[in-house]
Amino acid sequence: MTDTQKTATLSFDDTTVELPILSPSEGPDVIDIRKLYAQANVFTYDPGFTSTASCDSAITYIDGGKGELLHRGYPIDQLAEKSHYLEVCYLLLNGELPTAAELEEFENIVTRHTMIHEQMVNLFRGFRRDAHPMAIMNGVVGAMSAFYHDSTDITDPRQREIAAFRMIAKMPTIAAMAYKYTIGQPFVYPRNDLDYASNFLRMCFAVPAEDYEVNPILSRAMDRIFTLHADHEQNASTSTVRLASSSGANPFACIAAGIACLWGPAHGGANQACLEMLREIGTVDRIPEYIARAKDKNDPFRLMGFGHRVYKNFDPRAKVMKQSADEVLDLLGVEDNPVLQVAKELEKAALADPYFSEKKLFPNVDFYSGIILEAMGFPTSMFTPIFALSRTVGWISQWKEMISDPALKIGRPRQLYVGDSFRDYVDVENR
Repeated sequence: MTDTQKTATLSFDDTTVELPILSPSEGPDVIDIRKLYAQANVFTYDPGFTSTASCDSAITYIDGGKGELLHRGYPIDQLAEKSHYLEVCYLLLNGELPTAAELEEFENIVTRHTMIHEQMVNLFRGFRRDAHPMAIMNGVVGAMSAFYHDSTDITDPRQREIAAFRMIAKMPTIAAMAYKYTIGQPFVYPRNDLDYASNFLRMCFAVPAEDYEVNPILSRAMDRIFTLHADHEQNASTSTVRLASSSGANPFACIAAGIACLWGPAHGGANQACLEMLREIGTVDRIPEYIARAKDKNDPFRLMGFGHRVYKNFDPRAKVMKQSADEVLDLLGVEDNPVLQVAKELEKAALADPYFSEKKLFPNVDFYSGIILEAMGFPTSMFTPIFALSRTVGWISQWKEMISDPALKIGRPRQLYVGDSFRDYVDVENR
């Protein structure tokens, strides 16, 4: 980021202030209002922070108009096609793609830290059997600070690195154990001879009576889901992690805060909402009815999994995810699953309809990831935990970047107060 010589002039009443304009490496210029309150005694008002940059970052860049997502400058479609999740993790954490030796070392470290402290198993048994897996993950991740005291000092770069390794390595184990607990099956421990995605699938679907043979097509699809959800700039959960970490909270608490935010249906529940919509449609013959309803402005029904708040053109992650969805459905078939039958036909109908193409309502990453996870046998309650697992590296990368910033300040948003003005207290007998 460079500071240009340009300024913006703000005038109101008898006050005029000159505000610096900062130019990023990508994206629109940014008006620096950090000294606005001191100079002019006013705040800005921006609910949802849709026009406010809360930080500077070198990790992820999104151009919604172009349908572009870059991690450290590399386009997401290239990373998803040519790379794999742990290599993308290294890139996000360190800023550069690893050499072969660096990647091997990183993979070995992650693989050999997938076990969780055995006493943490007791935490799972404290939850009700019908607890949502996200509730379990939120509690267990937050409790990691009680088990890994040697990686909670955020002022120590080495401890920050250890905490990052631990969370990336252990999150699949925690997510899989949360799943196993909710379906009443024994926990399956990780194996060091399997890759990251294959290990997760085995921990979810193996049972003591027989092992789970991981199909490479399913493993690759799972890895792509992880990769395509690894980071997405300053979204709600990432901003939550940054705000929590600005107070100096330990990294496990900060990531638990991110999980809590992601659990909200407006953020992490999009692929679950998509599957629920497909179940509501029910059968292929009802698709025209729901297409018509989606076009009707007076009908509250909306096609879930189509279009995106950020991407005004197409979701760059969707193309790769569609390829994986096609491969998984070809492998597993859709004949016995009406939800997947509806999904395939709905995709065809929407893509062939000019109404959706003109409004750029293309299937997004959530549509295809939901189809893949449904085909693999995951219940919808596991969709958001898998999202949290994937996004952990993004949260950690943003956390590390923020903690390393010498200009770090505790987050303290301002407000537009609309309550009562000063009032004197009235004794209860006089009210």
